[in-house]
Amino acid sequence: MENEVVEQLGVRLEPLRSSQLPGKASPKSPRAENHPTYREAPKVTANGVHDIEDRILRMTGYYGYYPGYSSHRRDEGSDSNAETPASEASREASAFQTCISVVLKVLGGLLVVLCVSSSWVGTTQLVQRTFKTFSCPFFISWFSTNWNILFFPLYYSGHVAITREKQTPIQKFRECSRLFGEDGMTMKLFLKRTAPFSILWTLTNYLYLLALRKLTATDVSALYCCHKAFVFLLSWIVLKDRFMGVRIVAAIMAITGIVMMAYADGFHGDSIIGVALAVGSASTSALYKVLFKMFLGSANLGEVAHFFSTMGFFNLIFISCVPLILYFTKVEHWGSLSSLPWGYLCGVAGLWLVFNILVNVGVVLTYPILISIGTLLSVPGNAAIDVLKHEVIFSVVRLAATCIICVGFLLLLLPEEWDTVTLRFLANLADKKSEEHGEELTESSIHTRSRSRANGAVSIPMA
Repeated sequence: MENEVVEQLGVRLEPLRSSQLPGKASPKSPRAENHPTYREAPKVTANGVHDIEDRILRMTGYYGYYPGYSSHRRDEGSDSNAETPASEASREASAFQTCISVVLKVLGGLLVVLCVSSSWVGTTQLVQRTFKTFSCPFFISWFSTNWNILFFPLYYSGHVAITREKQTPIQKFRECSRLFGEDGMTMKLFLKRTAPFSILWTLTNYLYLLALRKLTATDVSALYCCHKAFVFLLSWIVLKDRFMGVRIVAAIMAITGIVMMAYADGFHGDSIIGVALAVGSASTSALYKVLFKMFLGSANLGEVAHFFSTMGFFNLIFISCVPLILYFTKVEHWGSLSSLPWGYLCGVAGLWLVFNILVNVGVVLTYPILISIGTLLSVPGNAAIDVLKHEVIFSVVRLAATCIICVGFLLLLLPEEWDTVTLRFLANLADKKSEEHGEELTESSIHTRSRSRANGAVSIPMA
């Protein structure tokens, strides 16, 4: 029994057996005689590398070394690797699904961007074509706003088709009316909350259409992009949003572009009036968005559809008197109803409705920044049509003003934490480069040491 224990613990007892006291010679045991010394050839095990690695670690003075360390670590590593294939597979599957979802969301966003820009370009160009036979901008604005009534029915149809909930339209309408308060929509709230937004909405569209009678579609769409800068300034002043230097620069660029656009024709004639009308449309649009954020806050898609339909009803009931007043005062006069260009009018109203639906649905389905980029892409879209179809020649000043406004618009799309994210990215990039440089130095030192060993040199580690 004692011999068996000694045999099992032979590795730890060997140093004691091979040691000798001063002045005395200790007899060599059979195990000590068979134990390899540093002058003997290394013993190769079944895998052929364990004992060789142990000898190399001993000769190079590896700190903390004990025999069999490398083989034990290899065995432990193989055991841990054998235990993780399932978890690694699940992680890879989840990462793959996440990547697929992000790719689909981006592709859907790009499709929405194309649809948003196309619908806005089509609306602008069709309005200018309508003005050739029917120059009544307020009637066009009023008629198009009435189509907002269809927003909630279209939303309810899509909601039922996707979720298959058994809610009646009245129940869903009441559920979405919580945007106005816990008690839902009352006549007082209907007039108090809907009236100012309906007036701003109608004024924005009317000024935009008036500007299209004075300027090209490219100039008006570029000037309308300044509403982003006005939203930032109003949010900073009224809502006390975070101050950002880059957005101040973008606002200055927008104002510079406006001045250059007005200067293109020498501050006189239809040009300066058209610029003023387009800037007024952008200003009322910015005020509409800031007030919506202040009083109604964030809203889901159903609440937005409810709000748009409510504005359509308000426009139909309370603002219908304005086209009649303009008609009898001969400000906007048209003939009989049968002589109206209903095809153009319905086309403008339909494209405007599609644009509003895509903007609000796209924010839910994809990234909001892509929707803003879709609005910006209407500028080069209108420019291409103006040059190819209407043979418009743009001056250098107008092109420079348009480019400055577009660059300012892009700067306004930067997130609030863009500076922190950029600095963190640069720091991570620098750390990665330093790690790669350290790995290269380590590899070169290993190669140098291996060459010195091959030449017979022995490196003694410093204590």
